[in-house]
Amino acid sequence: MIETTGRLTTHVLDTAHGRPAGNLRIELYRLTGNQRRPLADIRTNQDGRATGPLLAGDDFTVGEYELLFHVGDYFSAAGIEPSDPAFLNVVPVRFGISAADQHYHVPLLVSPFGYSTYRGS
Repeated sequence: MIETTGRLTTHVLDTAHGRPAGNLRIELYRLTGNQRRPLADIRTNQDGRATGPLLAGDDFTVGEYELLFHVGDYFSAAGIEPSDPAFLNVVPVRFGISAADQHYHVPLLVSPFGYSTYRGS
């Protein structure tokens, strides 16, 4: 079956420990000019994923979005005490959705001192 409705998913991997980043808080916002409208506030499951799509169906529209990954709290809970202030606390990822019928996957690979993201599948 071919997916006819777009959706947004994410996945977080803790590269410092070599495992999925479970129980990591993620916020999703829609950006319109200088306005930020909150759409979701979730925690990842034990596989480092959102339980379902962050956006799907009629809510999944063309536009600009921002994910905020709360990595500072995650690493503190994992026993890695950050510097004061933490080098990475909240990692923002801003991206655009240009096709409402496609799957957009925004993974984050993160350690206390660096991160990487890309459009996955």
